[in-house]
Amino acid sequence: MNSLNSVWMRGSVAVAALLATPLIAQDASESPIPESSAAVAANNEDPGSAQPLNMPRDARLFTATTTEPAQPVSRGATAIVNGDIVTGTDIAQRVALVQAASGNKISGPELERLRAQVLSNLIDELLQVQEASAAEIQITDQEVDQTYIRVSQQNFGTNPDQLDAYLKQIGSSAQSLKQQIRGELAWSRLLRRNIAPFINVSEEEVAERLARLEADKGTEEYRLGEIFLAATSENKPEVRQRAQQIAQQLQQGASFVAYARQYSEASTAAVGGDLGFVRLSQLPPELAEVAQTMESGQLVGPVELRGGFSLLYLIDKRQVLVADPRDTLLSLKQISIELPKDMSQEAAVARAGKFAEDVKTLGGCGGADANAPGIGAQVVSNDNVKVRDLPAALHETLLTLPQGGLTQPFGSAEEGVRVLMVCGRTSPAAGSGPSAEELMARIEDERINKRAQIYLRDLRRDAVIEYR
Repeated sequence: MNSLNSVWMRGSVAVAALLATPLIAQDASESPIPESSAAVAANNEDPGSAQPLNMPRDARLFTATTTEPAQPVSRGATAIVNGDIVTGTDIAQRVALVQAASGNKISGPELERLRAQVLSNLIDELLQVQEASAAEIQITDQEVDQTYIRVSQQNFGTNPDQLDAYLKQIGSSAQSLKQQIRGELAWSRLLRRNIAPFINVSEEEVAERLARLEADKGTEEYRLGEIFLAATSENKPEVRQRAQQIAQQLQQGASFVAYARQYSEASTAAVGGDLGFVRLSQLPPELAEVAQTMESGQLVGPVELRGGFSLLYLIDKRQVLVADPRDTLLSLKQISIELPKDMSQEAAVARAGKFAEDVKTLGGCGGADANAPGIGAQVVSNDNVKVRDLPAALHETLLTLPQGGLTQPFGSAEEGVRVLMVCGRTSPAAGSGPSAEELMARIEDERINKRAQIYLRDLRRDAVIEYR
């Protein structure tokens, strides 16, 4: 890996980022998604979804004999979806991606639930591709390969051949990843044709949103990740237990975005559970009460609310329309050396100390590239890096360093030792908020995503699926 981003993103994290980044998704880092899963359920635009089922109060299962115990209805390990097959290999390779993103810590009953969820996701993927094909939308191999190259560079910091080898190593394959890419490209194009042209946002709506933002200036916004599990009064204990198991896996280091993608039943599952920046008033009371006490990086839950349970993860905080120092753009040089794999901790600390002194002799930003080989170091330059996108432990240091200033050495025996040199900075402008055009695009994206959920639900209802 040869980019500055490789410091804080390696294999399993990159897998999680990929799983959480569908190609049609709105920009969750900027777009506020004002409704949590419970609010979406309560305000579903589909009029048919509110019709109650005519269920008997004393429902009993019919069995072959009155003494025979009722058996649960089970689904097979694979499926045929409108004539197309989801194979066991498809499932195994997609599970391997999630396993890698979770540090291979999923086992037992949790692994079986993951397989079932992956099967459900693959069925949805097939339905999306089939619908796109019926609309005469074809995704070429060249388009898929170009996206695969971009994924290898942006998400993994490597090239396609190295990504092929990595996927094979973890038990997945390039073909599995390309299948996912093809499905997302097809669904994205279908939504742009069948839904986007019919979404209308008035200037009055945009003006109202802008006025609301201005009125809320200075109040705190919370960027939250959510995993929502729906529950009824009958299955509440089982769902609570399942949520607790997921929370335990996350606390042990599993990837939140990967778990949200596979397990969350909210519409935000497609973006790794990311709700974007929201204000407390936009959340259900149960979640608002919890969110206001959370610190960045904290996981809380399961929190019971109407319709189910939520696990909340606080990604970040900010103030509405107030410039955040962490949005400062830096021009950086990363100067690094490698360490022998068998070096002791004591020797590594001593080598890092000498490296820190050597870096001071490079002549600042102007001399770093030319003089780094003399101390056995490599230099990678990266402009326009937001402070908030760097490791939190470096934020305070980087915000106070002068031109040519250096961070303390950091890294590990495996990653090597490195320092960051500040070669320029651009302070954030006063928080002016989104333009009218940007806000209109966000509202359109919100509505497209809601309609897409209804569209996919209808495809599931009409599908002929045989489980094996």
